[in-house]
Amino acid sequence: MTVLLTTQPPIESPVLLSIKQLCVTLQDKAVLSTLDLTLNEGDILGLVGASGCGKTTLLNAIAGFSKPSRGQITIDSNVLSDGDHSVPAEKRQVGMIFQDYALFPHLTVKENIAFGIAKLSKAEQKQQIEQLLAILKLNDYGDSYIHQLSGGQQQRVAIARALAPKPKLLLLDEPFSNIDARLRNELMVEIRLLLKQFKMTAIFVTHNKDEVFTFADKMAVMAQGRLLQLDAPSIICQQPNSYQVADFLQLGSWLPCKVNSAGAHSLLGDLETESIKGEKSRLLYLLIKPQQLTLTAKVDDKNIANAQVEYISVTEQGYHYYLRSINSPSADSALAFNKISLYSNVVLTINQQVLVLIKPHDLIFFERNPL
Repeated sequence: MTVLLTTQPPIESPVLLSIKQLCVTLQDKAVLSTLDLTLNEGDILGLVGASGCGKTTLLNAIAGFSKPSRGQITIDSNVLSDGDHSVPAEKRQVGMIFQDYALFPHLTVKENIAFGIAKLSKAEQKQQIEQLLAILKLNDYGDSYIHQLSGGQQQRVAIARALAPKPKLLLLDEPFSNIDARLRNELMVEIRLLLKQFKMTAIFVTHNKDEVFTFADKMAVMAQGRLLQLDAPSIICQQPNSYQVADFLQLGSWLPCKVNSAGAHSLLGDLETESIKGEKSRLLYLLIKPQQLTLTAKVDDKNIANAQVEYISVTEQGYHYYLRSINSPSADSALAFNKISLYSNVVLTINQQVLVLIKPHDLIFFERNPL
């Protein structure tokens, strides 16, 4: 008897946030340009990008603090902004936690949490506040003032105040930047579990891609008011869709290569390629990660050096080296490199010549197009 086992694909949560062709202009400058974004219910999105790329402006547009010049923002099928009209911030069911938390120093913890639920009865307020204090481990601090709390406790109060009105979407602007580095990772894990417990959909802004890996389900990379890529953090790091994304996230080093349909030529050797069209060689850049390289420190007639040590530091992963190409009259100057990153337990010295080879792996090439 043969039993066939079938697996059902996971049920995808409904879309909670939909942004279409969003444009925001501030002081005659386009800060966001025709941006599209969707986020499913219960997902946590990490928004990364260089300073000035529009991350905080996007949060402000969703929250209702800035008015888009064009485009549509919809939450849970309710249109909040479409160019013709805009729902006031206080009616959007969107909570926001600012970088400095924006707590009221003259109010106690309980009074801060109650601020957004003043319309509820005293009994309902008390019940909700006590529930949030218990969940956020603030039971002993309800009557304390903000200056009496640690940074982590202040952040919990800010989250409790934002969650009290039961928003459909929570926005966090660099929520971990003021937290001591030693406690940051622990607090991120704790707050992620909390948001999942509330089944809360959230977007948080950060400059640190490592925070996204710890805290988020999805990552969005922004540049110059545009959304470059949106996907799971692991997918973006393994399959960046552009030079800009890979370069901003510092996913590896860039090795110049002359590439055509026959293969790729570099100063670290020739490589077999697939799906590269065109017989004529063109200059592309190979994204190369440290683990995709092998190092031979002993060079001789059989192992001819092709790189030399430019920089040395010590890390948890061993010695960290930056390597540059060896200047040679016969070498193609367009293929020269000066910052290939490599980790090794082998002790090298500055300017020492070594042999570096590329391990077989799926090659990712991009045209160089800096941000």
